[in-house]
Amino acid sequence: MNLTQLKILLAKNGAIVALILLVIVFTMLNPRFVQPGNLITIVLSMAEVGIIAIPLAYLVMSGSIDLSVGSVASLGSVVCGIVATGTGSIWLGIAAGTSAGVVTGLITGILVEHLRLNPLVVTLGLLNVWAGLALFLTNGRTITGLPAESRDIAGFALFGIVPLPMLLLLLVTVAAWWVLNYRPFGRQLLAAGGNQRAAFLMGINVRSVRLRLFVLTGVAAAFAGALMTLKLQAGSPTTGQGLEFSALTVVLLGGVAVAGGAGRISGVIAGLLFVGVLRNGLVILGVSQFLQTMIVGLTLVVAISLDETLQRVLKSAWNNLAKERTTQKAAPIEDAAAETPEPVRS
Repeated sequence: MNLTQLKILLAKNGAIVALILLVIVFTMLNPRFVQPGNLITIVLSMAEVGIIAIPLAYLVMSGSIDLSVGSVASLGSVVCGIVATGTGSIWLGIAAGTSAGVVTGLITGILVEHLRLNPLVVTLGLLNVWAGLALFLTNGRTITGLPAESRDIAGFALFGIVPLPMLLLLLVTVAAWWVLNYRPFGRQLLAAGGNQRAAFLMGINVRSVRLRLFVLTGVAAAFAGALMTLKLQAGSPTTGQGLEFSALTVVLLGGVAVAGGAGRISGVIAGLLFVGVLRNGLVILGVSQFLQTMIVGLTLVVAISLDETLQRVLKSAWNNLAKERTTQKAAPIEDAAAETPEPVRS
C-alpha cells in the first residue's frame, strides 16, 4: 500500500479511526471505561439518536436536511402517551405516535420538494411548530399512567442479553446498510445528492426520492419519541429537545458529505459511537455537564471543518491514484514500442 492509497483509506474511515483513538484515550485515563456494562450503557444512551440519525443521513446524502426531528420526536412521544392512556393499549399508542411522523414528514416534504422552499428555513420553522403542538396537546404537562404492559415491553431483552433499543438500532442499521449498498433506491439517493441534473437525466425522480426520505425521517423520529416514552414510562413534550443537534452531529462526524452525494452507514454508526463514548467518558472523568455540552458543540464544528478537508484530500488522492495507474498502463506500451524492430527497407 502506497501513500496515496493510505490517504484514501484514512479519509474514507476517519470516523472509525477517531473512535478507536478516543476509546484508547479514555481507557488509559480510566480502565473501568471498557467494562462490558459501561459499553452497553453507551449504546443504550445513543440508541434513539441512532434511529433518527440513520434516515437523517440518507436525507443529507440526497442533498437535503431536516432540523425538525427533535420536535417530531417530542410530538411522537406525547401522541403515544395520549393514545396509550386513553385506550389502555400501548401498541395503539406506539402506532399513533409513529403515524404522527408520517404526517410531519409529508408536510415537510411537500413544502420543500413541491413548493421549492429552502429545507433549512422550512425545517427550522417546523421545529418550533411541532414543539408548540406537543406543548399544546399536553398543556405543557408530562403524561403518566401508561398501561402496565408498557413496562414489560420496555424491559424486553433478546435472549436476556440484548435490550430492546439496542436490538432496534441493530435492525435499522442492517436494513439501512443493505438498502444503500444493494437496492436501487440507495443509488438513487446518492445520485440525487451528487448531481441533481445528472440524476434527472438518468430518469431519477429527485423530488420523489427526497419526499420519501422526509417521510422516512419523520417516521424514525416519531418512533424514537415513542420508544423514549416506553423507556421513561411517560410522554413528555420536551423529550426530543436537542435531538436534532445530536443526530446531525452524528451524521457529520460519520463522514456524510454536507453537500450530499457521499456517505456510508458504517461511518454514521462510528460517529454515533464516537459521540456516545465522548459523553460517557467525560461523565466518568467528572467533567461538568455544561462543559460536556460545549465540548460536543466544538466537536461538531471540528467535524464540519474536517469534512471539507477530507473531501479535498480524498479528491486529490483519487486523482493521484488515477495518474499512477495511467502511468503504469502506459509504461508497458512504451517498452513494447521500443523493442519493436524497425522494418527492413530494401
